[in-house]
Amino acid sequence: MAKQARVLSEAEIKRVLNAALGTRHSERNSLMVKLSYWAGLRACEIAALNVDDVIDGDGSIKQQVYLKKEQTKGNQAQVVYFNSKLRKAIEQYLKGKVKHGRLLKSQIASGSGFSSTAIQNIFRHLYSVAGIKNASSHSGRRTMITKLAEQGIAVPVIQQLARHASLNTTQRYISVSSDKLAAAVELV
Repeated sequence: MAKQARVLSEAEIKRVLNAALGTRHSERNSLMVKLSYWAGLRACEIAALNVDDVIDGDGSIKQQVYLKKEQTKGNQAQVVYFNSKLRKAIEQYLKGKVKHGRLLKSQIASGSGFSSTAIQNIFRHLYSVAGIKNASSHSGRRTMITKLAEQGIAVPVIQQLARHASLNTTQRYISVSSDKLAAAVELV
């Protein structure tokens, strides 16, 4: 079984966001982290996300974003939910920017989008700058899933938000620490 991505603490998430703010493309890199942590998007989905996918007809940012099958890991159309913090972050990011093409644009190849590998490399760099070891582009996604479980959200709901076909896959994503086990036993 492959090693799972590291689940991040709130302090580590802040460090990663601060690392993103210290980069040349701070707004873009910060939004990349937020898309991973707040929406549970995979690197391939972040890379494939278009401005048209997130903007509604009235110019507002959508709460439900429909990903075409070409944009997802499983080659199946899916719905992703954006919370109010993420919608506000996207709105801020798009102010004064071109409202078509990829949401996150590379500076290479005249502003085209990123590959999944390039997104993974940016995450690797941000985690290195933040001093966080054993984290990957999947850490934000796994952190979101674990945090939802810790908040008492039912696993079938988390499964839908994570867009997993199997409940077993979702359960493998949820990290259980010794602190959580000790707190749980105190409830008895």
